[in-house]
Amino acid sequence: MPTDVENWKSEVYGNEIREHLMEFAEEGWESIPEDEHDAWFERFKWWGLYHQRNGQESYFMMRIGTPNGVLKPGQAEVVAEIADEYARGPAENPEFGDAYVDWTTRQSIQLHWIRLEDVPEIFEKLEANGLSTQQACGDSWRNIVGCPVAGKDSAEFVDALPVAMDLNETFKGNDDHANLPRKWKVSVTGCEEGCGQGDINDLAFEPAEKDGVKGFNVRVGGGLSRNEPRLARSLDVFVPPEDADAVAGGISALFNDHGDREDRYNARMKFLTDEWGTEKIRRVLQEDYVDFELQTAGEDLRDEYTYNSGRNDEGHHDHVGVHEQNDGNYYVGLNVLVGRMGADDTRELARIADEYGSGEVRVTQRQNVIVTDVPEEDLDDLLAEDLLDTYEPDPHTFMRGSIACTGTEFCSLSIVETKNRQVRYARWLKDNVEVPAGVEDFHIHLSGCTASCAQPQIADISLRGMKTRKDGEPVEALDIGLGGGLGEDPRFAEWVEQRVPADEVPGAIENLLANFEEHREGDESFRDFVERTDEETLAELVEPEETSYEDPYMHNTKMTWYPYADEDDMDASPAPARADGSPIPSDD
Repeated sequence: MPTDVENWKSEVYGNEIREHLMEFAEEGWESIPEDEHDAWFERFKWWGLYHQRNGQESYFMMRIGTPNGVLKPGQAEVVAEIADEYARGPAENPEFGDAYVDWTTRQSIQLHWIRLEDVPEIFEKLEANGLSTQQACGDSWRNIVGCPVAGKDSAEFVDALPVAMDLNETFKGNDDHANLPRKWKVSVTGCEEGCGQGDINDLAFEPAEKDGVKGFNVRVGGGLSRNEPRLARSLDVFVPPEDADAVAGGISALFNDHGDREDRYNARMKFLTDEWGTEKIRRVLQEDYVDFELQTAGEDLRDEYTYNSGRNDEGHHDHVGVHEQNDGNYYVGLNVLVGRMGADDTRELARIADEYGSGEVRVTQRQNVIVTDVPEEDLDDLLAEDLLDTYEPDPHTFMRGSIACTGTEFCSLSIVETKNRQVRYARWLKDNVEVPAGVEDFHIHLSGCTASCAQPQIADISLRGMKTRKDGEPVEALDIGLGGGLGEDPRFAEWVEQRVPADEVPGAIENLLANFEEHREGDESFRDFVERTDEETLAELVEPEETSYEDPYMHNTKMTWYPYADEDDMDASPAPARADGSPIPSDD
């Protein structure tokens, strides 16, 4: 039988949701029938709105899609203005204040504390400046990811930016692909570093060459979510750039017709690939979904991939820092710790991009931002800007490698607090732990649950939210995984330690790195060390320990209305609230 979600979608879905959304916004939060909340909240996702968690009723997270991470001139300033005016909630975050922008691991943007009543004005402002929330969430094509400097990379093999933009133009708002069995994540990359991270996407176009033609090989069925990660698998198909939309549309239609609509857990391309195998997928694609002969795969560049590989102990491959473009100008990548930037700082970012570059800003899959098109003679002045004291182009290893998802601050799925905790972890590690010799990149990813929004399975150290008991009291805890990475030979982290109390995790990392330094062979990378060491020994090298680090979020933050509020009990929540912020009494 179809799931509840499928039944809701059969009644109203896709572009038609907008009319209903606008009606609810005009009439106010209370106009949504209480017994229809789940149905409408599921539908609203298609237009980029996620209802926030218990205790935050009437507030939404808004996701803005930026294909391939590209913000055109002026758009970063618009995002800052919207965050400043509309994304202020009833309580402040102690690290980030009360208005901020989240840059995500899928090169898009998230804002929080959005009121339903403000959505029409926000949409008008976004769309007047070429931005949209359409299909940023929901069971459809999500934000297309790729190399964040596509079209500007001096070492680019093939320019993937036109392909990514064409796919976005073709499939966003396309009714034939608007109601898929589940989310549909697509990566397009043309660089030799592999920074599109195609291995963890439902559909990946990766740089390849065949018979002197530069184009893409096709892989399907990647993903990290839950406890079922998969690496994308080759379809043995080569696609020249001009055929990418036809092949992508064919595979999307195949998933639409054959994906599981009776079990949302199994409704992902990775499970259809498990069930059918790539040979059957290729055969059905050829027979039923494309009208030209598919070419066999060309010679790919996977043996050159370096992005997030965990194997590169010399040099960086995350686009942070100063880099020359293919036109002689430069781009400057800024490290944004855990991907969160205040509204005022985002406005400053926009100013700097406009003053020193073309006004364009790009977002990376490591939650960082890039200012592009900077002439060489303006680099020194750009690097002297005060903003770069906070968002450094040459950050410390532990700051540069930190990624965190939204966590219990807003997410109903998360089990633990993440953003502020990872900020505290990174600062403590920077001040107290020596980075092993020769290690320049070291990735620590903190995800609040198994949904893997922080991509923990592809980090040097993977942290995943759990609960445990300590001194007889329930506390927040983390599973620890080691040695994940993409690159030429991708692998997922090995989960070697479970339910470590959160305040003992920095000590565990400190001891692990000391043990790594002692037992490594020569200058081998951490990932290579993990690969050659058995799981039992790895577990012994992780020694959880209390240190000078103190964690203020050890209590069950999932059961608070807001983890950082002075009075955080559910009974103290001001939600739900009317458009003016006044609470709605429970008897209304």
